[in-house]
Order: sequence, then structure tokens, then C-alpha cells
Amino acid sequence: MNKARRNRIADVQSQLEELKQEIDSILAEEQEAYDNMPESLQNGERGEAMQEAIDALESAVSSCEELDEYLTNATEQ
Repeated sequence: MNKARRNRIADVQSQLEELKQEIDSILAEEQEAYDNMPESLQNGERGEAMQEAIDALESAVSSCEELDEYLTNATEQ
């Protein structure tokens, strides 16, 4: 891989890191909101929906990390 493509991948990785941090921030806010709900609401429909959103956001963060690893591996070839 040439230097120009490596630089483009580095730019993508930088953008990806910013997105991951933003998703992580949203995740923390949603988790805090869930944790501050009364237990009776956590077990209800709204709480379940919030937990599903939290799970999806955790998966998104994990996917960002995995994507970053793939990009790093691509530049090492």
C-alpha cells in the first residue's frame, strides 16, 4: 500500500475515533438515565427499550473498535 492510501486510512481512523467517542458519550448518557430510573420503570416497556438501545450502542462502539483494527491491519500489509 502506498503512502497516500495509508494517509487516507489514517484520516478515516481519526474520523472513526471521533464517532466512537460520540457514540460512547451517548451510551454513557443513556446508561445514566436508565440507572436513575425507578426500578419499576426499568422493568417496564420504556426501561426495556432503553436497555435495548444501550445494548445496540455498546455493539456500535465494539464495531468501531473492530473496524479500527481491520484498518490498522490493512496498513501493515
